[in-house]
Amino acid sequence: MRDEQGVARAVRRRQFLLQTAGLAGTTAAFGLTGCGADPGAKLDVLVASYDKSVGASLGDQWGKVVAAFEKRHPRIRVDLERIPYDRIDRTLAQRVEEGRAPDLAQSNVFAPYAEDDQLYTMSELFDIATQADFIRSFADAGTVDHASYGIPFLASTPRLFYNKELFRRARLDGAPTSWGELRSAAEALKSSGVKTPYGLQLGPEAAEDEALSWLLAAGGGYTDLTGYAFEVPANVDALTWVRDELVAEGLAGAAPSELNRTAAYAQFLRGEIGMLIAHPVLMGAADRARIPYAHAPFPEKDGGAPVPLGLSDWLMAFKRNNRRKECGVFLDFLYSSTSALTYGGSGSALPVTYSAADAVGAESSQGPLREFVDQMAQAQFAPVNMRSWPAVRAAIRTDVGRAVRKGGEPGTVLRSLDETAAEADSDASTSR
Repeated sequence: MRDEQGVARAVRRRQFLLQTAGLAGTTAAFGLTGCGADPGAKLDVLVASYDKSVGASLGDQWGKVVAAFEKRHPRIRVDLERIPYDRIDRTLAQRVEEGRAPDLAQSNVFAPYAEDDQLYTMSELFDIATQADFIRSFADAGTVDHASYGIPFLASTPRLFYNKELFRRARLDGAPTSWGELRSAAEALKSSGVKTPYGLQLGPEAAEDEALSWLLAAGGGYTDLTGYAFEVPANVDALTWVRDELVAEGLAGAAPSELNRTAAYAQFLRGEIGMLIAHPVLMGAADRARIPYAHAPFPEKDGGAPVPLGLSDWLMAFKRNNRRKECGVFLDFLYSSTSALTYGGSGSALPVTYSAADAVGAESSQGPLREFVDQMAQAQFAPVNMRSWPAVRAAIRTDVGRAVRKGGEPGTVLRSLDETAAEADSDASTSR
């Protein structure tokens, strides 16, 4: 199986190279591979800092990456600024508005800056071979108007985690493979005294991720070929099922519309949640808490594994200071197979290149990540490449939980989201 996956990845890389061969002359003209930067050059880099209690300790990793880079490229000084994760998007937007955009930035949002011609494309920053090495589903998610601007970083594809000891006490043999089995497992967990059989995370921290996982598993999603499409039968059916089969039966905790991801993880680590959708970062925290856990694909409604949800932060390179060469040198170093394993494949996030993913697969110490990595190629994203997405995401976070409350009306909530999306699209068009 591993050999087949390696062959498939090689074929995809070759196809990408053939498709983009016409760009080779243009890219070569930039001379980014091994290019020298001006003496005394510097890079302003804005990144997110994370709460270590959630399991992500990325500050130390950034320090190691910058130190190693400056040792190899002593003529480029990196001024690294860390901003709390929940403020990174607002801080970057404010800096850009004030004309103080950094050279490189990490954010959840890149489309507005790309549409305003403030960013370098990936073809201006990487050579063809490096572009081809990015896992295609993640690279495609960073595309705006047929050009790649958002560089995937700190990737994830969540899976269904479950507490093996709680399952054993409830006489459950393994992970559910359909929604019917998930409901039956939740009923058994409740009967055995588990406080929250399924941790439904529809609080405002990341409700859009939990909701999209359910919609994808029912054959729906946030968009169709024409744009946003919330009020469609598959989505209505999915949220109706969650409302009637989980929430109404007391199988999803006391207030799932208020349960945030961070709180859900903490409850799982205390043995209070039987199963939940979670990221690989939860593994290290569960190991330290000595929670006996396992994970499996989130089940498709009628059985099987659905299209997995793809998630990523994004790096972007701003044009403001004309430091394309320095940005290219730093990014080339960051995404090399060696340093990529510093921030991807660490248990906090997944690697975003085929070469780094192969390296994870080859290292026995990275075995727990392999199943997450293997589903990355099929990952489907929220419409992160649309300028209106931040406004729509905010509406999902505040509204989608209402659909599954007692007396909630999924169709009404989804119709309201369609109206919000249409208005956000209109506002985004006039602001360009």
